[in-house]
Amino acid sequence: MRSKRALINTIYGLLYEAVALVCGMILPRLILGAFGSDYNGITNSISQFLSAVSLLRAGIGGVTKAALYKPLAEGDTVQVSRVIKATENFLHKVALIFLGALVAFACVYPAFVNKEFDWFFSFTLVLILGLSTFAQYQFGLTYHLLLLAAQRNGVVSLIQIFTTILNTVVAAILIKAGAGIHIVKLGSALVYALNPLAINIYAKHKFHIIKNVEPDNDAISQRWDAFAHQVAFFVNTNTDIVVLTWFATLKDVSIYSVYYLVINGITIVVKNSIQSVAAAFGDMIAKNEDRLLHENFDAFETMTASISTILFGTTLIMIVPFVSLYTKGVTDANYIQPFFAVLITIAGFFNCIRIPYQNLVEAAGHFKQTKVGAYFEAGMNVLISVICVFKFGLIGVAIGTVFATLFRTLQFSVYMCKHIVKRSWLKVVKSIGSSGIIILLTVFIHNALPTIEYSSYLDWILISIRTVIILAILVSVNDIVFFRDATMTVINRVKGILSKRTNA
Repeated sequence: MRSKRALINTIYGLLYEAVALVCGMILPRLILGAFGSDYNGITNSISQFLSAVSLLRAGIGGVTKAALYKPLAEGDTVQVSRVIKATENFLHKVALIFLGALVAFACVYPAFVNKEFDWFFSFTLVLILGLSTFAQYQFGLTYHLLLLAAQRNGVVSLIQIFTTILNTVVAAILIKAGAGIHIVKLGSALVYALNPLAINIYAKHKFHIIKNVEPDNDAISQRWDAFAHQVAFFVNTNTDIVVLTWFATLKDVSIYSVYYLVINGITIVVKNSIQSVAAAFGDMIAKNEDRLLHENFDAFETMTASISTILFGTTLIMIVPFVSLYTKGVTDANYIQPFFAVLITIAGFFNCIRIPYQNLVEAAGHFKQTKVGAYFEAGMNVLISVICVFKFGLIGVAIGTVFATLFRTLQFSVYMCKHIVKRSWLKVVKSIGSSGIIILLTVFIHNALPTIEYSSYLDWILISIRTVIILAILVSVNDIVFFRDATMTVINRVKGILSKRTNA
């Protein structure tokens, strides 16, 4: 049942990411074409600054899911309701604090961009972009966490598919009609506010949450330990744009955001391909199924490494040609940045390769034990980025992200090997090392093949398909030769699910 649900969630997740990737490419390009790089830069800058307020809720997500695995596995509706009540109470307070912080930030932010935009323009744009975040805290996040813990990711994906397509259509219509950036973003905010409302309604109906229960605040008491992990995630996600906004220009922010659009899209595809498995690990830990946990973790690790190698290997080769096509006709900034592209792709790869180790640590609820590493990662990223940005600009902030992400990947994997799965760390070295060799070999093969002029997206797609095929062949050979047992576990799981569906 867990395998079947994980596969269904993965399919819906991949469908959503395909939609999100396409829509995520369309909308920024429309904004670049209609308004220019400075407008694209300020909207991305505000969005990243606003995500700082997400630290108010930091830690509650991982702790809530960890607290829900056991009662969900036992069918204990009362305890599920108590955990949900405690989380909901906490997030309602966060929503109120967020409103105050939003207004304060709206007053302060215009000082950072007063050379390009006047005070009232920036002030109102901040308020508009904050609307959907407030709706998320107030109405949907608690039940979003419940659906993830219950392995109901597919429902979340379907709702997100609807709102993403609707947002793109509404925004495109407004831009083509000549609306200003404020009206375009207001339309997006209203559309995305539907997302948490729909999740709220579905979850309450599906799980029969009891309203009049005492909140179990002890169940989420580790949220301050988990806070450290969220700080690290926030810093790695947002430091680059914050540092560029303070010490560089909005054009640099726009360049960064275009590349990050690709890397983030690939990262989310990888995460959604495998995130449904994390809830299954939580269920195994809750039921003390140690043998099954070890067996499935090896398969999960191999699958994650294979997907990450194929997608980020392709990205490393194809991202600059894509950006060249994507920004064709935009002449107010230099978007062709090959070395920066390499660095940000490496950071994205390590961010994904660590998913199995991070998920297992969080599913086991080991937030307190690993929080020091989280703070160290955050400090490392900020320090290196600030030091390097003055000399290297875009490349400087990417260097900080690479080093911080690499450190955190190693820390999660070492801790997991010592305290949870209890196995040799050489398996991690073997997995990451083989992925790196495959990617370098693919780059060599690509450079040895006849070059092509990327005159259209069709040219780019054809070369991308060729690159994916090369990587898929190399990864398959590597998995069969060096990770045979884990690969066979994945194949057998998929065969079992497909045979059950066929027989049904």
